[in-house]
Amino acid sequence: MAQIEIYTKGYCPHCKAAKQTLTAKGLTFREFDVTDDDELLNEMLRRSERKTVPQIFVGKVHIGGNQDLMDAIKAGEFERVLQAQGIKRRS
Repeated sequence: MAQIEIYTKGYCPHCKAAKQTLTAKGLTFREFDVTDDDELLNEMLRRSERKTVPQIFVGKVHIGGNQDLMDAIKAGEFERVLQAQGIKRRS
């Protein structure tokens, strides 16, 4: 089953905001803290082709960073991706 994954750094305010948004929407996610983990950081770079955090994925779909998440929510695209990937909210 597809899941939401987010690459973060512990001190990042944009990461915190993205996690709060996902949680407020009743969504669970798997967090990868790349602060001191070069292997995870390289994985994030490979997957997203971006160096900034957060990087958010819904299944195989790369959403992007926090502003990308906000834009996708406003445009209704985030809901379409959730549905297409079979992501359910917590009960």
